[in-house]
Amino acid sequence: MSEPRDRVRFGPERHQHILTALRTQGRLDAAAVAAELGVTSETVRKDLIQLEHNGLLRRVHGGAVSAERLSMEPMVASRTEFTQEKTRIARAALSYVPHGGSILIDAGSTTAQVAEQLPGDIDLTVYTNTLTVALALMNRPRITVYTLGGRLRAPTLAEVGDVAARTLAEINVDVAFLGTNGISLVRGLTTPDPEEAAVKRLMLRTAQQRILLADHSKVGLVRGTRHAQLSDMDLMITDKQLSGSRLADLERTGVEIQRV
Repeated sequence: MSEPRDRVRFGPERHQHILTALRTQGRLDAAAVAAELGVTSETVRKDLIQLEHNGLLRRVHGGAVSAERLSMEPMVASRTEFTQEKTRIARAALSYVPHGGSILIDAGSTTAQVAEQLPGDIDLTVYTNTLTVALALMNRPRITVYTLGGRLRAPTLAEVGDVAARTLAEINVDVAFLGTNGISLVRGLTTPDPEEAAVKRLMLRTAQQRILLADHSKVGLVRGTRHAQLSDMDLMITDKQLSGSRLADLERTGVEIQRV
């Protein structure tokens, strides 16, 4: 019975075992891994935290799932995780909407909540690169809506490409509400599609104030192409589950963080 303990006494060996299991199974149970390797559950938990921090997996209740599986981008309409957190984040974002001004709303499930909750009794110009946001605002006569134009991506219904880029080169807004798929101190803000990342980069230039809306589950993840650094944002609105060392690490980048 001592052989498994000898074989996995070093962290890199355990990490390799975990990643190999995830590649073949797609998901693993932390307790089962601890028993198989002959180590404590706390040891496996720390291993999973380290591997998630490096963007190699995603921790879930009782274990982890493969980062390769997560690289498949789900449809925005199917993203139902952390709904309450996203709703609170969107409500907090409303306090930054300028009356009589202009905003840009990026594609994403949290940013879409901003559009859903925008009051109909203010004069506002809204630019967006996604049809879901535009359609959500069509029944509010005091809000003028412009889409960027361009090719539509099926997973997010976001407009990308040269047409969207030309529009962004010409507009200026008071506030941009931006989304992301992953937040990493090393690799920055990332999203799976390079064309959507290119549009997100151009959005930064249009706004006087740039606000990132992201729940805690995005922190520690790397999802394809970098579109910004966290320090490019003036404010990040997230939920209160982001705490401890991760919160401290993000605050050291200089971005203001509001937890709701």
